[in-house]
Amino acid sequence: MTIVSRDLTPRIALGKTDHQMLTALAQAGLDRTPELAETLLGELERARVVADGTLPPDVTRMGSRVTYTTASGAEQTVTLVYPAQADIDQGKVSVMTPIGTALIGLKAGQSITWRDRSGRRQQLTVLEVAAAENA
Repeated sequence: MTIVSRDLTPRIALGKTDHQMLTALAQAGLDRTPELAETLLGELERARVVADGTLPPDVTRMGSRVTYTTASGAEQTVTLVYPAQADIDQGKVSVMTPIGTALIGLKAGQSITWRDRSGRRQQLTVLEVAAAENA
C-alpha cells in the first residue's frame, strides 16, 4: 500500500457555466451529503473561473473523459458526470464523489490529494483529458 504523506492542491480552472451549475449542485447537497458538498464548494471557491470558450481542452470539465493514475500505479479512465448520470459499470463517476470532486478542474499532468470515503489520503495524477462528446 502506498502512503501519501502530504497534500497537493494544484491550481484548477473551470468554465463559468460548470462553476455555476456545480455551485448550485453543492449548495443543494449541503443537507443530504454535507461533507461531499462542502468539499466540492471548497474546490469551486479556489478555482479560477474563465469564460466557457477559453478553457483549454485538456482541463477536466463536466462530461470529460479522464485517464488518471493513482499513487499505487493503477490507471483508470472515467467520465465525469452529474449524480443522476453516474454509472460505475459504464465508468461514469459523479462529481459528488470524493474522486469526482478531486478531478474537476485538473489538467493533464497535474496531481492532487483527496480523502476517500474512509478518510484516507489518496493521490492521483491526470494523464489525459478528452473533451465531452457533446461539447
